[in-house]
Amino acid sequence: MGTTAAVTAVTAGAAATTAAGRGIGALSVQDLLGHLPALVALVHGPGHRVAFVNGAYTDVFGPRTPGAPAAEALPELAELGLLPLMDQVLRSGRPRTVKSRRVPARPGRTRPGYYTFTCTPIELPGPEPERGVLVFAAEVTDQIEVAERLRASERRQREAAVTLQRSLLPQQLEQPDDLRVAAAYQPGGTEAAVGGDWYDVITLGAGRTALVIGDVMGRGVRAAAVMGQLRTAVRAYARLDLPPHEVLQLLDGLAAEIDPNQIATCVYAVHDPNEGRLVYASAGHMPILVRDPDGTVHRAEAATGPPLGTGGWLHTSAPVAFGPGSAAVLYTDGLVERRDADIDQGIDALEGAFAGATGTPQIVCDRLQRALGITAEHDDDVALLVLQHPVRTGHDAELFHNAALDLLGGNEAAPRARAFASGVLASWRFPAELHDLGVLAASELVANSLQHGTPPMRLRLRRTDRRLIIEVTDGDEHLPRRRHAEPADESGRGISIVATISSAWGSRRTPGGGKAVWCEFALPETVPR
Repeated sequence: MGTTAAVTAVTAGAAATTAAGRGIGALSVQDLLGHLPALVALVHGPGHRVAFVNGAYTDVFGPRTPGAPAAEALPELAELGLLPLMDQVLRSGRPRTVKSRRVPARPGRTRPGYYTFTCTPIELPGPEPERGVLVFAAEVTDQIEVAERLRASERRQREAAVTLQRSLLPQQLEQPDDLRVAAAYQPGGTEAAVGGDWYDVITLGAGRTALVIGDVMGRGVRAAAVMGQLRTAVRAYARLDLPPHEVLQLLDGLAAEIDPNQIATCVYAVHDPNEGRLVYASAGHMPILVRDPDGTVHRAEAATGPPLGTGGWLHTSAPVAFGPGSAAVLYTDGLVERRDADIDQGIDALEGAFAGATGTPQIVCDRLQRALGITAEHDDDVALLVLQHPVRTGHDAELFHNAALDLLGGNEAAPRARAFASGVLASWRFPAELHDLGVLAASELVANSLQHGTPPMRLRLRRTDRRLIIEVTDGDEHLPRRRHAEPADESGRGISIVATISSAWGSRRTPGGGKAVWCEFALPETVPR
């Protein structure tokens, strides 16, 4: 059947069906399809010989010769991978569509375009009926560009959200003398919502360190704002050197004031190298996992109360042994919670992974995330904090020493304390200036305790690879304050002297009653390290 006869037959069939009552029955295929803004090509036979292309098609690809096979006359369809699709349509008799195919820029066209191609089988009537394919291409360039701009905007918003989130977290973790710590944060999902996970490491002085991790439920600016306020408050409360449960008690009241409808969880722990333990309190948070020196992993979950902001609950603190060789991980629920499994299964999996995770704290962070399947596509925020109390041997062990003297009071207590401090500091081979300042500070702290405190009293000296720490404890709970002494005053200068000569000083109440007053001296560069 000839091309002209096929076109005429199609024209007649289309007109009879669609132009009833409208007076357009005499329109040809060219009339019907030629003015469409979409690209139209009609091919027939196994070789897909060209029967017709409309003006829009010619504008994009140029004139085409009727009667030639599509492989020769329509090379653009071959480049777009449409010829095999047209073969399938011809064999199956079912239409097929491919979306958003890119058409390169051509002479007279300044930019590439995108088209959705639909290949529809047609029957060409005539003396020798023949099957053909109608190729219809609708331009979707504007939609593609809008979608790309939207995706780019979403990427920028997400990057801004992640930047905001990370800016609310510590830019660099404080590194305690006795612990090695590292943290990791992985934002969840792909949307531009900010999360509410946070963590922090706070050096409290006298060798003690506070470690905190928390999670404000939900996502968005509100969750991030609440998180930022709670994190700032934790750092402020930590400077008061309060027990963990008292810090959470203060946070509980603050959370209720900020937003009573926003649920937040938090765990706050304090490590004291002198006591070899971690004292913690939890407000509805995931249990701390502690790995003992023998490799046993257990959950620290004795001191756990409801989330922050609930009010009416008295939080408590609990200790867990944490000596040299121990390690711990604090984490948010995104690390262990999955929609298709109980959360205890996730914690069990973390326990197993933590038991075998060796290396530096940063390496352990990475290994735990891999073991729990945390990737960039994970749908929840993940924060974790790993701490290790290393076993020190050889040269490192020589840089960490402790010495303590129990004071019974009386006139001999002050001279004994001075003699003890002088002997210990001399044995640690400190320079003369640091030796003398340390003896003076120890003498003033002991004198203050003898005058204002009650037994039992103890003087403790401690050196690390970075500082000298002097601490005096007694049985009185009243904390000293630095005050201005008048020239005629015979007392009241001790704490001022200590504050002036030392790098830092502070005081805190001790469990069971009593207080500790301490000061620190940064070791000069001349001290062996």
